[in-house]
Amino acid sequence: MRVAIQGGQASFHDVAARRFFADASVQLLECQTFRQEFAELSEGHADFVVMAIENTLAGSLLSNYTLLEQFDARIVGEVYLRIKQNLMALPGQTMQDIHSVRSHPIALRQCSEFLEKHPHMRELESADTAESAREIREKRLPGTAAVASLEAAELYDLAVLAESIENIKDNYTRFWIISKQRRAEVAAGKKASLVFHVKHEVGALARVLNAFHHNSLNLGLIQSVPIPGRPDEYAFHVDVEWTGHTQFRSALAEIKQATNYLHILGEYKAGEKPYANPPV
Repeated sequence: MRVAIQGGQASFHDVAARRFFADASVQLLECQTFRQEFAELSEGHADFVVMAIENTLAGSLLSNYTLLEQFDARIVGEVYLRIKQNLMALPGQTMQDIHSVRSHPIALRQCSEFLEKHPHMRELESADTAESAREIREKRLPGTAAVASLEAAELYDLAVLAESIENIKDNYTRFWIISKQRRAEVAAGKKASLVFHVKHEVGALARVLNAFHHNSLNLGLIQSVPIPGRPDEYAFHVDVEWTGHTQFRSALAEIKQATNYLHILGEYKAGEKPYANPPV
């Protein structure tokens, strides 16, 4: 099974892929960008793409919604990963030795409070968390630390200077599993991601939302994304969950009456959120 991920070994995409495909033999295709992931899928080099779509602190990755539609792929699953960020450097380094910190910009944002307490550390953005750790090891960079997973510290033999430095402990990222083909087990799914454009009429969006309510669908997410080349117009992305599939189909029939465009991005089984502090 060939799975394209953004980043390299021990990246959070790597961890998410291995967690989702736990019982399968997986060949990882490491990509520098999300667009490269989709290119691998489109050209038949990958069977699946694992792509981050939402983070507790950083919010939604809006450009990834656009990629999903551009490449005409389907969401076939999701996995939530609790994100623990850690500061790591070459063995023998101390906090006082560190003058720069490398990582993906979203990872740095997740640790902003910790970094603000250490103003002598200059932030340097990179393409990936784990690749930042690998570069420190391969180039033997003194005075430089990476923000990455504990798996990256172990893989590249780096010393962890500070553990779990993210701003909040209930910090998790949702990853979509994407394919060109529908998976057999999707039939058991009770969650879907949709995109629609509402008609330019008073109350059009309200009618769509009421359709979810009338059919007892739980609206888990609603996200507006600008439509390229169409100023002041937006695509609405939503996640819905249901107990009976007929409810979902009934809601779709209602929604079609209030929209100019409606597309199912995927039906799949909902992932389990790994709360650090489960809600009461």
